[in-house]
Amino acid sequence: MKISGSTVLVTGANRGLGAAFTRALLDRGARTVYAGARDPASASVTATGTGTGTGQDLIPVALDITDPGSVAAAAARCADVDLLINNAGISLSRSPGPDRARAEMETNYFGTLSMSRAFAPVLAGNGGGALVNVLSVLSFVTFPPVSTYAASKAAAWSLTNALRVELAEQGTQVVGVHAGYIDTDMAAGVEGPKISPAEVAGLTLDGLEAGAYEVLADGISRETKAALSGDLELLYPALATRR
Repeated sequence: MKISGSTVLVTGANRGLGAAFTRALLDRGARTVYAGARDPASASVTATGTGTGTGQDLIPVALDITDPGSVAAAAARCADVDLLINNAGISLSRSPGPDRARAEMETNYFGTLSMSRAFAPVLAGNGGGALVNVLSVLSFVTFPPVSTYAASKAAAWSLTNALRVELAEQGTQVVGVHAGYIDTDMAAGVEGPKISPAEVAGLTLDGLEAGAYEVLADGISRETKAALSGDLELLYPALATRR
């Protein structure tokens, strides 16, 4: 799929990776970018100064992906979309508990499912297009402090794999994006190396235009994916000490 001339909806577009996607899409010549956010005014402020070219439109859209009515309204309003980027997500792992786990699943899995179902016929009607799901290295591996967030991203990874097969018949390219720590508010309290949102957005759009099904945006994602075929001790070294 080519970015230039495309019409795109980005969820969670008001900051972080979503804002980086918005800027990258406009820089690469997308004709229209719908910036989805619960508060559309925040999306318009974030995008100010992106240097959009002649004939390009940046349109903030009120969107709560956990609200079926909001999702349906977005699908009706953005009926010309040929690229959907499911970026919106939450992490509440620093305050674990069943209610927070449900909230993570509601957004990261059910919200992604709802958006994908609502926009699949839109994409089909516009020639197939593409659907991008922002996942995580934690789709592949989990740890106690982030177990509920990882569970929601693992569910979204499974969904992405199913959508890839299901939507192939209508000509829709489905891309899953995996990264470790991205330098956004979500990872603000995390020590260690982080990849920039702009780099993740750029690599994702490169992969999309190259026809990729999956983007492993950093070394930790590539190494972890490769380790899935090995013994569990490769992913969870603590298990080796318990033998």
